[in-house]
Amino acid sequence: MELTYTPEQNAFRAEVRAWMAAHVPAEPLKTLEGREGFDQHVAWERTLASGNWGMVTWPEAYGGRGLDLIRWLIFEEEYYRAGAPLRANQNGIFLLGPTIMEYGTEAQKARFLTPMARGEVMWAQAWSEPNAGSDMAAIRSRAVRDGDDYVISGQKTWSSRAAFADWCFGIFRTDPDSKRHKGLSFILVPLDAPGVTIRPIRQLHGETGFAEIFFDEVRVPVANRIAGEGEGWNVAMATAGFERGLMLRSPARFQAAARRLVDLYRAHADTAPLGAREAVLQAWMDAQAYALNTYAVAATVMAGGHIGAEASLNKIFWSELDRAAHRTAMSLMGARAELRTLENSTANAWQEGYIFSLSGPIYAGSNEIQRNIIAERLLGLPR
Repeated sequence: MELTYTPEQNAFRAEVRAWMAAHVPAEPLKTLEGREGFDQHVAWERTLASGNWGMVTWPEAYGGRGLDLIRWLIFEEEYYRAGAPLRANQNGIFLLGPTIMEYGTEAQKARFLTPMARGEVMWAQAWSEPNAGSDMAAIRSRAVRDGDDYVISGQKTWSSRAAFADWCFGIFRTDPDSKRHKGLSFILVPLDAPGVTIRPIRQLHGETGFAEIFFDEVRVPVANRIAGEGEGWNVAMATAGFERGLMLRSPARFQAAARRLVDLYRAHADTAPLGAREAVLQAWMDAQAYALNTYAVAATVMAGGHIGAEASLNKIFWSELDRAAHRTAMSLMGARAELRTLENSTANAWQEGYIFSLSGPIYAGSNEIQRNIIAERLLGLPR
C-alpha cells in the first residue's frame, strides 16, 4: 500500500506543523496522572482550542473544523511528530464525543460537545464495577426513575481520570428486574453532584490516574441519558468500538514511539542484549503496518462503511505492539531503567510508558475477551 497526498492535504500538514512548532511547550509537562500535571494538560487543551484544534473532525458548530478522517490522521502525525502532550480529555473527545454525535439529541450535542472541544469540561470513564470488570453485562449500579430525574446508587472502579475530571459517563441498571445486557441505560453524571464520592486509586508509580466513584442516591436529570431507556448496552458498545477502533489510539502515537525506540537502540547499540535489534525492527514494522491498516479503515468509513467486530483485532494489535516496544526499550537500558532518576528524563519517560503499557491488554476490553469476540463474530466459531 502506497500513501499519496493531495496538494490540499499537504498544505494542511504544513499548517499543522507550523502551528505545533509555535505552540508545543518547550519542556515536557508533568505526568497526566497527577494533579499538577493534569492541570498543565488541561491548560494545553485550551491552547489547542484557541487554534481550533480541539477535535478537527467535529462540525464547526461544535468547536471542530469539519475535516475528514484522513486529515485527522495527518493532524495526529504532526501532533506526535512535534512531541505535543497527551490529551487530558481523551475520554471525552475520542469516546464520548463520537457517541453523542451518533446517539445524542441536538440539545445534548449543543450542550456537551463544544465545551468538550474547548477543553472546558474534562470527562471520566465509569464502566467497571467491583464485580463487573471484563464482564460489563454484570453491572449492578442502579438508576431509579423519579419523575424527571434518575436517582443513582452504586459504585464504579478503575474510572480513568475520575480523580480530577468534571463529569463521568457510564451505564446503569434502570430496570431492576433485568439481567445481563438488558435494562441498562447510558447516563452522564456531574462529579460534583451531591452524593458523589471520589476515592483515588494510586498506580504503580504512585500517581492517581484512576479512582473509585461512589453514588449515594445521586439525582441526575433524565435529560442526561443518551438514547432511550434500556438502550445503554448498544450505546456503550458503540463507545467501546471507538475506544478499540480508530480514535483512542491513533497510529501516530506508536510511530512516534518506534522512532524514539530506534534512537534509543542507536544510543545503546554497543551494550544491547541479544535479539534487541530484531525487536526494534519488529516494533518499527508493526507501527507502520498499524498505520497503513488505519488509513484503510478510515477510507472504508469515509465511503460509508462501519467498524464492527474488526475493532477487536485493532485493539489486540495496538496494545501488544505498545507493550512489546516498551519492553524492548527497558531491556536496552538495562537494570538502571528500573530506577527513577532526576537526571535521565528519557529513562523516566520509557519507564512510565512501560508501566502504562502493561494495562493495554486489559483496558478497552481485555484481550482475552477480544479474542472471544473475534472467534465468534469474525471466524464463526461456536461459543
